[in-house]
Amino acid sequence: MKALRCALVCVVSVLSVPMRSLAQDVSYERLLHADDTPQDWLMYGGDYQSQRFSGLTQVNRKNVRSLKPVWMYQPDHPLQPMETSPVVVNGIMYITVPLSTVIALDARLGTKIWSWSAKLPEKIYTVGVHRSNRGVAVLGDTVYAETLDAHLVALDATTGAVKWNVHVDDNNLGYAMTGAPRVLNGKVIVGVSGGDVGIRGFVDAYDAKTGRRLWRLWTIPSPGEPGSETWGKDMSGTGGAGTWGTGSYDPELNLLYWTTGNPAPDYNGHNREGDNLYSDSLLAIDADTGKMKWYFQFTPHDTHDWDAIQVPVLFDQTVGGKPRKLLALANRNGFYYVLDRVTGEYVAGVPFVKQTWAKGLDDKGRPIVLPNTEPTPKGQLVYPDGHGGTNWNSPSYSPQTKLFYVSAREIGAYTVEGQPKVHFPDFGGGGRITLTGDDAYGAIRALDVMTGKLQWEYRMLAPAEASTLATAGGLVFAGSNEGNFFALDAASGKLLWEFTVGGTNSESNLITYAVDGKQYLIGASGNCFVAFALP
Repeated sequence: MKALRCALVCVVSVLSVPMRSLAQDVSYERLLHADDTPQDWLMYGGDYQSQRFSGLTQVNRKNVRSLKPVWMYQPDHPLQPMETSPVVVNGIMYITVPLSTVIALDARLGTKIWSWSAKLPEKIYTVGVHRSNRGVAVLGDTVYAETLDAHLVALDATTGAVKWNVHVDDNNLGYAMTGAPRVLNGKVIVGVSGGDVGIRGFVDAYDAKTGRRLWRLWTIPSPGEPGSETWGKDMSGTGGAGTWGTGSYDPELNLLYWTTGNPAPDYNGHNREGDNLYSDSLLAIDADTGKMKWYFQFTPHDTHDWDAIQVPVLFDQTVGGKPRKLLALANRNGFYYVLDRVTGEYVAGVPFVKQTWAKGLDDKGRPIVLPNTEPTPKGQLVYPDGHGGTNWNSPSYSPQTKLFYVSAREIGAYTVEGQPKVHFPDFGGGGRITLTGDDAYGAIRALDVMTGKLQWEYRMLAPAEASTLATAGGLVFAGSNEGNFFALDAASGKLLWEFTVGGTNSESNLITYAVDGKQYLIGASGNCFVAFALP
């Protein structure tokens, strides 16, 4: 009888949503023009440019103060950080929760339609890895998700049934997967975690229908390959350059823009003298072949754990009377960068938080490193700390204001020199002692997208790891470590609305969508998803 009751609950749950809306058909053409249907949030970052800008205007400067919670969903899962960015298609929301669970919800009511959880091994290696998941991708009638033990899974969008399940790499070697896949025309693109334990990073492409691997781009060259000389004489006991973020895509150039993490060991570079390509870099990748077209390294020979996994935001701008394809990235190392996304040419770069490790950037964008900033056995004080001037949480860009909105962290740390080589799984890579005190704070900062010049800031009590969301209603939404969601005027930074959710660490990527003409905002705080709308 218990099994029968469970079956009946599932059926009732599914029937509460019109069946026509469950039969998803998210074509590649629809993804290419995601901005044309702002009622949906079709992918991580909102669109291929990762601008996280919504064209919805029902909630705006004038009425945002009336925003109220309309439903909550509290999943049953271990207390791990919820970092998901929901995807919404035709009134159906797809979220992920730790450790590796996918849930479909009615986006109007927050009621569960189906859920799927990975059958994880009893022992999972996640050294230096958040035991979380940042979302799914949808193409056709299929939902794609990554699992903590390094699998890529295709699920039926209507039922949650498994279509295929491929083993990407071996978790026993330190590989894990926590990101949101990126889907293109017939391809699913994924990256991997595990850089702190010396995995050899890569970006993979899989056939969306069959799960067959189409190509793999290694982010660290093999001994003897071009770039291997930047790792010193002996590459044994080194590694890293994980790819645990989600890249952006330019369909006209057919280029993926994927960022890479730190080299390993994190806090000791003695056995890896050189720049350590292609760690802490942005890679421009041909989406058909997986070949690297160009790269830009933000932090050569990183010894501070400054993964460059921040999301690259693509935008077009007229420069000197000529249109130019550009990208912007606020990096964990404390600098804001603008690059030409056709060639990888450095355009501009300035600090956007306090940094004490570099005199500045040269005319190629390479940091001019100051002396006495390397980790020491007793600890070396450096700003920003290992979590960086910003972290993985997505920034946003408004084409209306031409401003780049980023969650900034003002905090330093004493970095302690670690072991000279990686010894996995008994990894002892050193670490940092983060400063906490009255001088540490967080801020949402609006930067001129072309120059990085600060236009305004909204200060928060603590350095937060939060996303921002810009809308055509003239708003920027974000969250705080204290569990508050808030809305700022996109032009001035004035606080217009605030709501205390009650949880902590509002790390999920806030999104907005509409169902039946009603606009919603949703984010996660603590162990709860909260959706807001106007009365």
